[in-house]
Amino acid sequence: MNPPRHSSPGAASLISVGLLVAVLLAVPSVASSYQTILLSYGLIMAIAALALNLLLGYTGLLSFGHSAYFGAAAYAVALTVKYLRVSAMEAFLAGGLVAGGVIAALFGFVCVRYTRIFFSILTLALSQVLYSLALKFFWVTGGTDGIRVPTPSLLGGVIRVPEDKVVFLAHDYYYYVLIVFLLCAGLVWLIVHSPFGKSLQAIRDNEVRAEFVGIRVRRHRWIAFVISGMLTGVAGALWAPLNGLATPDVLYWPFSGELVFMTVLGGFHSFAGPIVGAVAFNYLKTYAVGRTEYWQLLLGVVLVVLVLVMPDGIVGTAARLARGLRRAG
Repeated sequence: MNPPRHSSPGAASLISVGLLVAVLLAVPSVASSYQTILLSYGLIMAIAALALNLLLGYTGLLSFGHSAYFGAAAYAVALTVKYLRVSAMEAFLAGGLVAGGVIAALFGFVCVRYTRIFFSILTLALSQVLYSLALKFFWVTGGTDGIRVPTPSLLGGVIRVPEDKVVFLAHDYYYYVLIVFLLCAGLVWLIVHSPFGKSLQAIRDNEVRAEFVGIRVRRHRWIAFVISGMLTGVAGALWAPLNGLATPDVLYWPFSGELVFMTVLGGFHSFAGPIVGAVAFNYLKTYAVGRTEYWQLLLGVVLVVLVLVMPDGIVGTAARLARGLRRAG
């Protein structure tokens, strides 16, 4: 597995990030409510894809069980509303963070003992345990009908839900999602560029050598696993009010596969790859569903073609083309 390639953060990088943030801030002013809400979904999935890539791209561990942490957080939000009558988004985020972290800590204790296909299959199997429980304990989880999640208040009740919920979701909630996304992206950036992040990359590149130089391999993997689960929990907590319903579907293994595909589609060799892949996949899936009843076939064909044409992902291919143009110029 090739290591993620990063350029040192310079003036050009800072300007690019600033322009991107400016564009994201301007979206509600220039785009329709539908497009804005769709981008909110993309940013939420980008958080989950960044969390997954902390394991895949930086630690060399392919997880097919991230639906467990995403779904556990969504159900934590739904159950908080149902039994505690809480409607504050900050409480939802705290619940999602704890739910994702606790499940990841338990699963990680078992999974990090293994690598390669054994790790992947184990994460998949454990996540399906939660899916089965969500179906079996239908008197708690609502079964296939799920649990309704109402639109929350923001900032401790300072921003309440108006009568027009669409406007709220396309404006106030969008900015809330954007702020949380930027905080999570910044946190992941700091982690992967810290000594801890460099240790993870050393483990990915050569586990035996990393152990010989004093890196506690299993401990580092477990910490990365827990951090990844917590961030995925944050994404699940943001998703639940936007979706309006927590159902077992987000615990099922195809949802984990979608997260993996988002990461690969954007390019797990780069930091920005999972972000671009998540937003692109979200738009592709939405438009495929709206175009034909055979949307799974259409989406599958499009994605297979994209992967074959762009094996380094969208970001990796764009970077390669930019280098080629610079050399040609």
